[in-house]
Amino acid sequence: MDTKTKYLGLELKSPVIAGSCGLTADVDKMVQMEAAGAGAVVVKSVFEEQIIHDIKRNTHMVAPTDNYGDSYEYIAQHVADDSLERHFSMIREAKRRLSIPVIGSINCFSYENWLTYAKKFEDTGCDALELNMAILPYETSMSADDVERTFTQIINTLRKSISIPISIKVGPYFTDMAKQMQQLSWMGIQGVTMFNKSVQVDIDTENETLKNASFLSTHEDMYNTLRWVALLSKKMRCDLSASTGVYSGDDVVKMLLAGATTVQVVSALYKNGIDALRDINAGLQAWMQKKGYDSVAQFRGKLAVSPAEKASVAMRTQFMKYFAEIV
Repeated sequence: MDTKTKYLGLELKSPVIAGSCGLTADVDKMVQMEAAGAGAVVVKSVFEEQIIHDIKRNTHMVAPTDNYGDSYEYIAQHVADDSLERHFSMIREAKRRLSIPVIGSINCFSYENWLTYAKKFEDTGCDALELNMAILPYETSMSADDVERTFTQIINTLRKSISIPISIKVGPYFTDMAKQMQQLSWMGIQGVTMFNKSVQVDIDTENETLKNASFLSTHEDMYNTLRWVALLSKKMRCDLSASTGVYSGDDVVKMLLAGATTVQVVSALYKNGIDALRDINAGLQAWMQKKGYDSVAQFRGKLAVSPAEKASVAMRTQFMKYFAEIV
């Protein structure tokens, strides 16, 4: 049974990828993921905020220039470089010990650091780079045009500056999702990951305070991703990687039928252990054998909405079949 696939121009033995998370910050665990059948690993993201936190913690400063004067910039840069080097050292070790692709991941908020960090990732020998660009448009001053300009500016700059394949990881918050994703795919990026799992907010009613809800996805979270993969996979000029709520081989099959090139798994690894990758791959292979498919390519995108088909009609037809019993 051939589960090989090509993603971001890279050869993968399986379309099942270990997504960026705390587990992929540990080389030993990444080695276990490869043994369990992961086609690639996306290393835990470097967050610009974490670097800033390290600078403040190590300089013990709130108002740094008052205490360090002109030397602060030098000290801050040294701390930042040291913090990044620990991460890059882990990636270099992963590249030495793994035979599957190692994909870097960054999440920045300042324009200049997207470029700075991306070039450093390329220098470590990463096979590709996933830009975690999920934007939550919570500011009333932020328009859809502002979001589009942010994506366009960063992508254009990085494409001219680094040579490794680039994928972007997006959130589900777009007023014009289909148009925006298609336009981004025309910019020369190699992939789009749908979707980023944002931190969920809860309220502690006893203490009347905000708190974080569980960061893990539920199985039901996969359906929004499934919808958009089916709608967009045949309209994009790049690969689609499906993420959020994937727990089984059957879930992977659904995403591939919808047109995903790869499927990223995270929450299942936390809840069921790294060996969940073995079970997921076994489920995919068992389904392929049952259906008589020799390769993933034979059924990928079989249920995607075609460019000539009106998506609204396709979705409305399914709605009517379910609720109005129209055959």
